Amino acid sequence: MSNTLGIVICFAYVFSMIGLAEGLRRWRGYGSGFTRKVIHIGVGMMSWFIPFLFTSPWPFVFACVAFMVINLIDWRYGLIGSMQSKHRSNLGTVYFPFAAAVVALVFWQQPPLMVAALMPLTWGDGMAPVIGAAYGRRFYHVHTSTRTVEGSLAFFVAGFIFTWLALWVMPGSPEITPVGAILPALVIMAVTTLIEAVSIWGLDNLAVTAAAIVILKLWPF
Repeated sequence: MSNTLGIVICFAYVFSMIGLAEGLRRWRGYGSGFTRKVIHIGVGMMSWFIPFLFTSPWPFVFACVAFMVINLIDWRYGLIGSMQSKHRSNLGTVYFPFAAAVVALVFWQQPPLMVAALMPLTWGDGMAPVIGAAYGRRFYHVHTSTRTVEGSLAFFVAGFIFTWLALWVMPGSPEITPVGAILPALVIMAVTTLIEAVSIWGLDNLAVTAAAIVILKLWPF
């Protein structure tokens, strides 16, 4: 597949996720707190296909930079309702593609690690506020943010499942067994859950991914 076609597919996929979220917001009445996470998880799962869409990380980095600009414009002018955060200081939608670009550059030759590094952010951070809003009863406060123990637990569980699956299922080097993927996934999620619990201003999108990168780089696979 050519890199140009890969970029076209990448943009089409992301905008289809935004269209799905907008449909849920306008026609089903879901709030932006939910629809943001539909986009968040959907776009994050695209990482599973990146090695098959591009021959090098640079076309993907180009796409990430383009989405950083698009998301920054949207953050400034509020063009896409399904992507809006109630906290104006939250630049998480801008940090997400930046984090994805860095992960691709670091782990391009190691697809299992590349995908695994993004799963705490994709599924952990995606599920935490949704479960917290629906089932949260035990609240705690960090700066101006209110979080729940239930949301943090959802972060850990969802992130662990998909980090483990990425390490095991994703083809490429290093080859990791299902059992061998358990401990690194547990360590990654223990660390990133603590980081997410105390992060503010959307910086968890950077800090969580940075922690996952460091652990995966140091882990003796």
